[in-house]
Amino acid sequence: QKQTRAGQRTRFKAFVAIGDYNGHVGLGVKCSKEVATAIRGAIIAAKLSIIPVRRGYWGNKIGKPHTVPCKVTGKCGSVTVRLIPAPRGTGIVAAGVPKKLLQMAGVDDCYTCARG
Repeated sequence: QKQTRAGQRTRFKAFVAIGDYNGHVGLGVKCSKEVATAIRGAIIAAKLSIIPVRRGYWGNKIGKPHTVPCKVTGKCGSVTVRLIPAPRGTGIVAAGVPKKLLQMAGVDDCYTCARG
């Protein structure tokens, strides 16, 4: 909300994640006065920002790639997120939102560590 002379002006921010569950994921953010418009714009932004996700193996290279190729660290602000490869059948060991993002990216097995 923004305080103006006439009162408060409310804006809605939508954050949308899309993926094909097979190695592609996109994130989009849009701000608008109406919820539906913000969501629609965020979906368009997410479709325009789709990137390929590299996947790898843990141990032997039998079947399709199922985990992240190596230990990966990402940082934004004070938050640090670490993705660690896991053996086949482990599943995604993560909180709710990162788990959905990794599933959309097509990662089947992965350990995560978030700090900050």
